[in-house]
Amino acid sequence: MSIEFFAQRLRLQTDPSDVNAALAAGTRFVLVDSRGEPGWRQGHIPGALHLPTAEIPVRAAALVDPGTPVVTYCWGPGCNGATRAALAFAELGYEVKEMLGGIEYWTREGFPVETSVGVTSQPADPLTAPAHAITCDC
Repeated sequence: MSIEFFAQRLRLQTDPSDVNAALAAGTRFVLVDSRGEPGWRQGHIPGALHLPTAEIPVRAAALVDPGTPVVTYCWGPGCNGATRAALAFAELGYEVKEMLGGIEYWTREGFPVETSVGVTSQPADPLTAPAHAITCDC
């Protein structure tokens, strides 16, 4: 039973490090920021599609090819917005994963964030990523 549980989690969830690696590798998927407009303006992952959760049932088909995998993210581990967004995509028949940690852990791991003034990044937080390393090798 444990094997199925953990295998299912890996099929349905991902993390900022894996998403960053997939983007760098050119893996085909759409990264969806499910936050509202103020959160999007505050900063988002470069290349992400802004599609607030409440708009997914109405707008997804026009914005995302139904055969394209989707990864959703929201604020962070204290927010279940990415889970609700992933459910909305799943209900429409999309292959979807939730990015654990959201924009908070994306930013804390030192990955780039886009705002109206451009793309920036900050040094990785040593509590979330090893100092002077690209990956935690986990």
